[in-house]
Amino acid sequence: MEIMETKLAGVLLLEPRYFEDFRGYYCETYSRRAMRDELGIDTEFVQDGHSFSLKAGTLRGIHFQNNPKPQIKLVRCVRGKILDFVIDLQRDSKTFKQWLCVELSEENRNQIWIPSGFGHAFLTLTDNCEVLYKFSELYFPEHSRAIKWSDPEIGIEWGIATHPIISARDESAPLLKDSDVNFTADLNS
Repeated sequence: MEIMETKLAGVLLLEPRYFEDFRGYYCETYSRRAMRDELGIDTEFVQDGHSFSLKAGTLRGIHFQNNPKPQIKLVRCVRGKILDFVIDLQRDSKTFKQWLCVELSEENRNQIWIPSGFGHAFLTLTDNCEVLYKFSELYFPEHSRAIKWSDPEIGIEWGIATHPIISARDESAPLLKDSDVNFTADLNS
């Protein structure tokens, strides 16, 4: 697996190795041993998620789960194409409020490793997108949070001219300044 660092500390772009022949392919999408031995990251995933979006222009996020139940995520797009966004929500971080965008698709087969302390969102670029997630922590509704996708303080450039297809929860999410996000670099390293 090729591992590439990004401008946000701890956020990694992963490119799995595919072994292909006339039958198709095989790949290892995650190896706890490889992550531990190569990067010193020893994460146990306890929950998988699978989302399906019917239409291009669907936006999901900005989501995170507050302390004491933050989640590390490993995200990949197995059908279609998305723009995946990661936002640093660690209030004492040098990159607080900075964001990163990467394209994930069934063609490029890349994955993104998102440590706790970061918000996550994605925008579908094609119809019928499927995204798979691995989570290091179970879902706890009492700790689940969202930040308004159009928050000017964060200033994400979504790359779309029209209003996205979005859930009522995400549309009514608070701005970062009104959020109770409780991440600091100390608690999320």
